Amino acid sequence: METSAATPTRPPHPAAASPSPSPSSSLRLWRPVAQRNVRNQWSHLRAAKDQWLAAVADGRSHASALVNTHLSRRNMPATDLGVLKDMPGIRDKANSKLARREEQYSGMLLKAYKEMVRQLSYLVKASHSMRRFSKATPNCSIMQFSDCQDDLNDSGDGGGAPVFKWFSILEFESLAQEFVEMFVSEQKLKRLLLLGFFSITLNEGVEHQTSLDWGDELYDGE
Repeated sequence: METSAATPTRPPHPAAASPSPSPSSSLRLWRPVAQRNVRNQWSHLRAAKDQWLAAVADGRSHASALVNTHLSRRNMPATDLGVLKDMPGIRDKANSKLARREEQYSGMLLKAYKEMVRQLSYLVKASHSMRRFSKATPNCSIMQFSDCQDDLNDSGDGGGAPVFKWFSILEFESLAQEFVEMFVSEQKLKRLLLLGFFSITLNEGVEHQTSLDWGDELYDGE
């Protein structure tokens, strides 16, 4: 008895996958975006650094004025007023005027410190914004990039590839963060000095010490 041969069947075609850029193509698209971003972030670092230094200069000027006013007020009882010494209440009036100036300089010093903190936050932000991540764009054939990580497998550094000659994103990040760390250390020192200034207060002409700890806020929301 003859058996009919089985009719051969063609295996089903696999579903056509949507084309995705090859790694080399993705890198070519990523590099100019990364280069532009690195330039921008270093520009932000330079601008914030200049503003921070300007705030430091203002703070130094206000601190000097505050110290001089405080010393003048403290030494008022022994100050030789010359021909003005016989005027009624002259020392009290001078003391009140110095107290107002001291309060004014304290506020100006605190304002300069706030500006230093603000510019330092910009420095830190720029130093952590060097990377560029591929952006998920459904139904779009053009590859786009952003500063947000949509894909956990995308490190945003081009896989360690050089972005400028032989310098990678990681090296630029390390350099920027080392640069910013100098300002962070300097800011801590200036905060310590500010705590010293504000730890001495004047209450009705009598100097007394207050206890300000490192963890205390110098202003609301510091």
